[in-house]
Amino acid sequence: MKNLLCFLAFILLFSCEDKVARNPGPKPVSAKLAANDYWHYQDTSLTETVLYDKVFGMLVGSAIGDALGAPTEMWLRGQIEEEYGFVDSFDIVLREPSAEGPWGRNLPAGAGTDDTRWKELAIDYLLTQPNHVLSTNDFAEFVNEQYAIQLDDLKNTEGLEPEPYTAAIRRFEWLQEWARVTRAYESGDIDLYRDALNRFYGGEMACAGLLYASAIGAYFPGKPEEAYTAMHDLAIFDLGYARDISALGAALTALAFRDSLTNDSIRHHMITIDPEGYFDARLLSRLAYQQFQRAERIVRLTDQIDTTLVARLAAQELPPDFRGDTIEYVRLQEAYRLLDENAQDIPFHAGEIFLVSLTGMLYHRLDFSGAIEFIVNYGRDNDTSAALVGAILGAYHGAAALPAEQRELVVEVNREVLNIDLEELARELTEQILARRPSS
Repeated sequence: MKNLLCFLAFILLFSCEDKVARNPGPKPVSAKLAANDYWHYQDTSLTETVLYDKVFGMLVGSAIGDALGAPTEMWLRGQIEEEYGFVDSFDIVLREPSAEGPWGRNLPAGAGTDDTRWKELAIDYLLTQPNHVLSTNDFAEFVNEQYAIQLDDLKNTEGLEPEPYTAAIRRFEWLQEWARVTRAYESGDIDLYRDALNRFYGGEMACAGLLYASAIGAYFPGKPEEAYTAMHDLAIFDLGYARDISALGAALTALAFRDSLTNDSIRHHMITIDPEGYFDARLLSRLAYQQFQRAERIVRLTDQIDTTLVARLAAQELPPDFRGDTIEYVRLQEAYRLLDENAQDIPFHAGEIFLVSLTGMLYHRLDFSGAIEFIVNYGRDNDTSAALVGAILGAYHGAAALPAEQRELVVEVNREVLNIDLEELARELTEQILARRPSS
């Protein structure tokens, strides 16, 4: 009996190996890059003018998406339609100020939230790396220093009026959750870091890395594999497959610096860029890619809706400012319904953000305004999804091709009201990228 069991085990082992050999799954373009090897990679075919236009486009596109979503962040789409009709332009941000949201009350149209602030913070970090070596420890230290600055500002607030203290507390609280994680990471205490990470925003799989992934991706223009590796290292706030999603957000931004960004190229790179082996995850495979497949399915199903649905079409009342016809509105509502089926317990779940973002891009075939408006009017964490897609498509189309009125307004409001100079950030980041180009 013992010999028989051994023989069966032997047969089973080789049978399983044969199945693996016949179906090995997607193979990464390159293995995980060795430490410090990816800093020197970039697409040198971009002229300085084009490179700046795309870097600026990444920042402005993200700020446009952020500003369009800021007034209705976390709203349900029924609320958005009732209050605003169909959102296709900026509006005053009438929300209560918050640490993660707008920092001021009744901010002017064109103002954004922490999505734009995190792009600024990430670029400020990149500019502190004179040797172009992105160290995770340096990144943690940089966040800790920024948190300490906000704490000092709070301590040094003077006077008896509450408004200055409230504003300082809001800035201080913005990095409070994040700095708990970075302090633990910088300490080198694995248990301390684990515990801090597991309580980060309640221990949920928040979209933390996606807030700054596009800035990291822009640092590797045209090199999505290198952008993925760098962002995966810097995604120290992410839980589970959110780290893979953040890295893919950086990779897609880097890919957007090429002229070949298409639905097919996005699919190709989401399959082939996998240096961490997420496709090999037992039982689940790569969940981020499954989100892409869901996005494709949603677009495919909505494309099948046609004008034969007379009864359904006749019952639809178009919201104010909706520029499409009835069939387009029906398609849009069906896409939203299918997205609802995949909604998570929290709107800022990384998987949900990624699915909504991918669906918006695929649904509108990489059209900037169409994709942004699709996302903003869906609701949920619409400013973060719109900021991510705005960054990717802004880099792809370039700042000069973005809606001029929106571009000029977000630049002005960010500089004059929010103290974020998007043009200066783009110039400095472009210079930093050019400075690390290999000499010819």
